[in-house]
Amino acid sequence: MRDNEVVTVGPEPLTFDDVIRVARHGAPVQLGDDAIAAVSAARQRVNELAESPVPAYGISTGFGALATRHIDPALRAQLQRSLVRSHAAGSGPEVETEVVRALMLLRLSTLATGHTGVRPTTAKTLAALISAGITPIVHEYGSLGCSGDLAPLAHVALTLMGEGVVRDASGTVQPAAEALKQARIDPVELAAKEGLALINGTDGMLGMLILAIDDLTRLVRTADVSAAMSVEALLGTDRVFAPELQALRPHPGQALSAANMTKVLRDSGIMASHRDPAACTRVQDAYSLRCAPQVAGAVRDTIAHAATVAGRELASAIDNPAVLADGRVESNGNFHGAPLAYVLDFLAVVAADLASMSERRTDRFLDVARNHGLPAFLADDPGVDSGHMIAQYTQAAVVSELKRLAVPASVDSIPSSAMQEDHVSMGWSAARKLRRSVDGLTRVLAVEVLTAARALDLRAPLEPAPATAAVVRALRETVPAPGPDRFLAPEIDSAVRLVSEGGVVAAAETVTGPLD
Repeated sequence: MRDNEVVTVGPEPLTFDDVIRVARHGAPVQLGDDAIAAVSAARQRVNELAESPVPAYGISTGFGALATRHIDPALRAQLQRSLVRSHAAGSGPEVETEVVRALMLLRLSTLATGHTGVRPTTAKTLAALISAGITPIVHEYGSLGCSGDLAPLAHVALTLMGEGVVRDASGTVQPAAEALKQARIDPVELAAKEGLALINGTDGMLGMLILAIDDLTRLVRTADVSAAMSVEALLGTDRVFAPELQALRPHPGQALSAANMTKVLRDSGIMASHRDPAACTRVQDAYSLRCAPQVAGAVRDTIAHAATVAGRELASAIDNPAVLADGRVESNGNFHGAPLAYVLDFLAVVAADLASMSERRTDRFLDVARNHGLPAFLADDPGVDSGHMIAQYTQAAVVSELKRLAVPASVDSIPSSAMQEDHVSMGWSAARKLRRSVDGLTRVLAVEVLTAARALDLRAPLEPAPATAAVVRALRETVPAPGPDRFLAPEIDSAVRLVSEGGVVAAAETVTGPLD
């Protein structure tokens, strides 16, 4: 399926690929006929409750700590507008477009289940916004991750009303009313319960989790390649990655990482040069080399757990109150973000540790006491040149930041709404810092690739493995071979782009075939 093909949203769960294509590649969306039928049926039940003299939370009452007030029918449209306007209270830097598009899609997916009670026209208008590339401006701060991501989603709901500020498909910031007019989308006059249904979800947390899983799945493969390059260039051994040794500790991620490293190191002339016991006096390699599959494997297993949680959340209908299949409309606590907050924090922990091990391998290249015959700091003329000395400083600074970002957000809770919401998940905050962690890990691995490639070149005339040689060639398209000191920041940026775009793994796979 091409990235720009329409994603059909129905009552069934979206896939990770659906979210990535809409969020990152701008794919348009449409509501399926089964979704429209489900939405219509639920709306009929909400209309019945709205006309009843018996108060129904979120339909004919106020919200949160104000839920005890019964709202006169003449004031209910105003209630919906007031809810959205008051909750669109975000502050701080603008959130990335891909995050907002993921959030919008996931809210649409919940609407499409028929458990929220919105009108079909409201769901269709949200789908039209996504397809038109209109992205509401959402801010960094405002969500506590309980009652869902209220403020971020309220900024989206505000756009549906034709209010607030957006970016259009070209990225231009303009009033929502003007963007909707240009796209020939009519603003929505929200009816009973619709304001609450549009803002009461975990969609921001879930969207950022899925995006992070996509990134980290690529980065953990990159870490296998970069670790293999370092093992090779530091004259380490690949015998410790043998499958019979991995089988003694049957963690699935560990076996995959070890198998990847074995594939990448296959047919290495550098490795062959010291396989003879007479040519190698080291009993065993340092942990950062020898234990690379154990650490990267544990990262993989943590990503797999996070993906399981994300999959369950994709199959969820998060709203309060919820419209049940038998027609009941019941209050619930499904909006609490704890399941997502925990795994978002777990991923920040493993990103920091994977980066920490990468930095330790990089540092070994620069020390003549540990790099087995390479020049100090991999410099062309040590003393005159500094080589990669400060590249490692940059890497170490990022690792230190990643350790701070690994402090969990989910152990915090700040009561709100006059103590009605007296325990919150802070899942949005966990997701925001995870995005910074993913960026930092990308940069750390890029410096390792840059440094390991330089070391492999300096091992000439010994030949690297075909797969690692392919990675070096890919890097050399933008970064020159070793020589006297050059302006290093652009070279680091080139390596960062290669890693973030998947170029390191892609280059290795031209030789190895698909890596796991």
